[in-house]
Amino acid sequence: MNAVLDRFRRPLGSLRISVTDRCNLRCRYCMPEAEYIWLPRASLLSFEELVRVAAAFARNGVSKLRLTGGEPLLRQGLPDLVAMLRRIPGIQEIALTTNGLLLAPLAVPLREAGLDRITMSLDTLQPERMLAFARSSHHADALAGLDAARVAGFRNLKLNTVVVRGFNDDELVPLVRFAHERGVEPRLIEYMDVGGATQWRQEDVVSRDEMLSCLADAFGGAMPISHDADPRAPARRYRLGNGAVVGIVASTTAPFCSDCDRARLTADGTFFRCLYGVDGIDLREPIRTLQSDAALEELIAEAWRARNDRGAEARVGIAGRGILVQLEGLKADPRREMHVRGG
Repeated sequence: MNAVLDRFRRPLGSLRISVTDRCNLRCRYCMPEAEYIWLPRASLLSFEELVRVAAAFARNGVSKLRLTGGEPLLRQGLPDLVAMLRRIPGIQEIALTTNGLLLAPLAVPLREAGLDRITMSLDTLQPERMLAFARSSHHADALAGLDAARVAGFRNLKLNTVVVRGFNDDELVPLVRFAHERGVEPRLIEYMDVGGATQWRQEDVVSRDEMLSCLADAFGGAMPISHDADPRAPARRYRLGNGAVVGIVASTTAPFCSDCDRARLTADGTFFRCLYGVDGIDLREPIRTLQSDAALEELIAEAWRARNDRGAEARVGIAGRGILVQLEGLKADPRREMHVRGG
């Protein structure tokens, strides 16, 4: 199946599926508020409905799926969903993004179900910082989850760290060393002004150039690695002087909209064509009114052909850049939240 192209001739190649909007952390860059409006449970797509949507995306060219949240491991029976998605023709890879708190007992079942890759979030090596920043005392559970994934046989494990000035920018070197010692590739991510980041400030962003300068000083150089093997991947990769490889996602200062092939599906079946996008396309209604698979497939194709989103690039040019969506706007439309649309 040839991929559908948008107005900038970007193919539809990957789909991020949010299986729940709930999360067991409250990280400052994503969920800093005390209270949230959750999606009604009756609105969440069943596993069968998620598979039907994923299959329609696959017929439009999607070959990679990533399960996200919120925290996806809060969705009961996730290995069953992985096994169901694994049977979709054309799907070459299924990945999972998780904070790891619930991963230890699920790593083996997920591997046996057919999950290919895991990316785990870890923003600090210091438990007291995690408690202050994410309101969780379960730092040890996250580390146990990472260890369990390694023992279960997952290869190409990645460790995501959102770098925020004044919080964890002094941990770049320890985090990279921690990951390298465990055979895990670190991913350092610029702090993004997405929906839900209600405390975002430009001055809190640590740029890719700053990160590279710090790492080069500590490890004796940072040489870029060719991007040809996976040109649409969001991270640019560098080999450090000690042999470690690190990826940096410069979504804020050097966005990669021109290469973006990612669609996003919320847990209640809303299709977003951009993390910064305002309008989504409802896929739940056509599913539940039993519209044909062909009609669902064409609805997705038409929406992608009309796509002209370059949200992150548009944000770069804003003078006095500030918060994307104020708290009142998030309360009025929870789908603007990053944790709802699977950032």
